[in-house]
Amino acid sequence: ANACEEGLGNLKGCRAIVNAFGPRIQALVSFDGANLTSMIADAVGSHRYQVTVKTEGGHSFSKFGNRNAIACLSSMICTLYDVKVPEENGSRTTYNVGSIHGGTSVNTIAQEAQMLYEYRSNSKNCLAQMETMFQNVLTAYRSMGITVECERIGERPCSGDIDSQRQEALLSMAADSIQKITGQDGKRRAGSTDCNIPLSVGIPSTCLGVCVGYGCHTREESLDLASLLPGSRLCMDFISKFFD
Repeated sequence: ANACEEGLGNLKGCRAIVNAFGPRIQALVSFDGANLTSMIADAVGSHRYQVTVKTEGGHSFSKFGNRNAIACLSSMICTLYDVKVPEENGSRTTYNVGSIHGGTSVNTIAQEAQMLYEYRSNSKNCLAQMETMFQNVLTAYRSMGITVECERIGERPCSGDIDSQRQEALLSMAADSIQKITGQDGKRRAGSTDCNIPLSVGIPSTCLGVCVGYGCHTREESLDLASLLPGSRLCMDFISKFFD
């Protein structure tokens, strides 16, 4: 029961756990997600930024022709969305503009506009390539005389060097519980969870879903209440394995 997993929390809760108990942690398990058969086997890293564009602005009629920060930011977003994501050994890389705002009134050429932007990948190399691409885009817009401010507001690491035998043993335990409770095989996947922090420093970790939900990260998100009972059984069965 920790804090700051979602959004701009930057995994501060799990960072505090690992900083405090790191050498003593044999394995870390997070219960989070809306699928009873899913288990995290690899960490998806990410970089998150707040980008602010500033221009001279002015009155929409008398200063028509002055640069509009909203238009400049929109152009930058279109440039970022034209990027072909890198690929490496079956990895997956994505990007997203999650929030934009700016301007003051309908008859004002906007002086300032801002966005929140992230890219993520389960490959360190692809993450580095995305960072280079992003910085090159910022440089290109600055070269046009546009003021572009950028602040990194979040960084989630990819997996580091983990003892494969210990990690496999943990995942096998999770798979056994999933099979016992749901009758289905556990599905290994990469994800961005609290496990990013322990996985990045070599601590065996996994994240298990203990409920079923739909429409995650939308306004229509919902939870299947009937899934809470098998989810609780899955959780307790898995925990009990550590005491056998």
